[in-house]
Amino acid sequence: MRHTSKFLSILLLSISAHSFADPLTLSSKDIEQGKFMAKAQEYGGFGCSGGDLSPHLKWANAPKGTKSFAITVYDPDAPTGSGWWHWQVVNIPVNVMEIATGAGDTKTNLAPVGSTQISNDYGSRGFGGACPPEGHGVHHYRFTLHALSVEKLELPKDASGALTGYMINANTIEASTIQALYKRD
Repeated sequence: MRHTSKFLSILLLSISAHSFADPLTLSSKDIEQGKFMAKAQEYGGFGCSGGDLSPHLKWANAPKGTKSFAITVYDPDAPTGSGWWHWQVVNIPVNVMEIATGAGDTKTNLAPVGSTQISNDYGSRGFGGACPPEGHGVHHYRFTLHALSVEKLELPKDASGALTGYMINANTIEASTIQALYKRD
């Protein structure tokens, strides 16, 4: 009886600790959930004149088994039939928990060492800011951090956004998203 009670106590503590682990969180100094982004996050081209500046991102509470991270920025409202990939960064080392404002500019070398920035739907590597068509209404930009179960995603050099998204999703343990907004009148 005594061993049974001890076993049950240990089992309940184990279940409680696992059940109440803090979820993966994503935060930023530059963007907020449900709020409009600044002109700094607007693309600089395609008729847009923003700063094309990727936002600061910080995360905490990586789940057990995390071996690397990936960041995606996706606009499901783009009138393409398949949305728009604004940014995909893969192979972010597990010890990195924050990226600086502007890390999406491949000329600044602010992206985490060892990470790879995939070509966005503008046709260039790195961050491509918001640029919805004028008068198209509010677009939702999903900045998502993915905790991955692999140290490195093996992707071809010219991987598409769809292939990269597939590989990220196939290896995601947990994800956290900030959905920011933008529109052009």
